[in-house]
Amino acid sequence: MSAFFKAVAQIIMGIVAEISDQNAYKRHLAAHGAVHSPDEWRRFQDEHAAANSRRARCC
Repeated sequence: MSAFFKAVAQIIMGIVAEISDQNAYKRHLAAHGAVHSPDEWRRFQDEHAAANSRRARCC
């Protein structure tokens, strides 16, 4: 049973990481060849916010 709970925990952690933009930030770092820093986090947040504001919204 512990393998089952470990698998469930990994799935939940993956969902949380995706929702909280942790995975997107890791992809950002890899794409830009950068390392984590406050300035890089700010750059990611600015780019992420700009991309979200450009998307068309329905209704």
